[in-house]
Amino acid sequence: MSANGRRRRPRGSAWHWRQTDAWYYTPLGAKRRVPLVDEEGKPIRGKENRQAAELALARVKAAGEWRPTAEPAKEGAWLVAKICSEFIQYCRGGVQNGSISEGYCDEVVRRLNQFCDYCGALPVAQLEKGHVEYWVGSHRTWQSPVTRRNAITIVLAAFNHAREVHDVPHALKGLKKPPSRPRLHSFTEEEESALYEATDQPFGDFLFAAIHTGLRPFCELARITGDHVMETDRGMMWRVDSSKTKKVRKIPLRKEVAQLVRRLMESAPAGSGAPLFRNAQGNPWKKVNCVGRFLRIKEKLKWNKDPVCKHYSCYTCRHTFAHRMLSGYWNGGVGCSIETLAELIGDTPKVAFDHYGREWGQHYQDPLWVAIGAAESS
Repeated sequence: MSANGRRRRPRGSAWHWRQTDAWYYTPLGAKRRVPLVDEEGKPIRGKENRQAAELALARVKAAGEWRPTAEPAKEGAWLVAKICSEFIQYCRGGVQNGSISEGYCDEVVRRLNQFCDYCGALPVAQLEKGHVEYWVGSHRTWQSPVTRRNAITIVLAAFNHAREVHDVPHALKGLKKPPSRPRLHSFTEEEESALYEATDQPFGDFLFAAIHTGLRPFCELARITGDHVMETDRGMMWRVDSSKTKKVRKIPLRKEVAQLVRRLMESAPAGSGAPLFRNAQGNPWKKVNCVGRFLRIKEKLKWNKDPVCKHYSCYTCRHTFAHRMLSGYWNGGVGCSIETLAELIGDTPKVAFDHYGREWGQHYQDPLWVAIGAAESS
């Protein structure tokens, strides 16, 4: 309610103005009213015609015609387009120095260009959370909450970067994102064997290492060279530089992975700079090549027609590693803790728990069974 006791007209909704007996809507970020018209272009009148007004507003949104109107701003004020351009340049620089993956940079360029098409001329001081929420909601093809979450995350990253580097304040703090979903797809032993039989040895080696180490396929595993290999008294380790987390971690390798690495190092020794995992032409694996390869594997195995297997991807290798670690697949049925898994895969314990632990973690589920008096009998 406003100070004079009258209900405020909500932005983004159809509202009736008694003075003209017509229906209007107020675009986000603007103070002007826009009349709603029927399919013949005539103003919708009459307070009883709310449904017709809401249908007219739905047509406006579906047509993508709703754009925020920029109010006059101070000279030199930062625009949304400038914020996006600065972050795109930052990401491209990160690709050149190896701190940001090329795939992430491409996604940033695509999403921020879409965002600028919607409200690039708007001054940052006039940008509201509702603008981002409407922009995401207006994309009818963005059915997956993961797609919507990623789009919002990129926009927030751009504006947070401008705040940290250029001290440009923004009003997007607290913008809610769709919750992350648990990663519940993993390969069975039979499916893993089928993978190797359905492809050539170079790609099979790449998938084998991904399943048995849990590394992110493209920004971590594909970049491993002989210089990252460490031989210790207890066995081989990798020093993993992640362009996603910008952190370095050391992980131990299982014996079968170490044997594979020693074989691959014969053609890509330390100091050569060549990645260990390369395709048949000797080139490093790229995301676009791997995605195409995996789609062909799914077609060959008819997984694309299976309600579960159709969701498999290269990233399922990482999820399979997490599932097996938590279930004790390689350790006599004794699963590891969430903290151990997080260290191995380069996540925080919270992220590891949200993605894997609630469904697969013995250390989370066993106490629940004990609490109801249904402890596993020895």
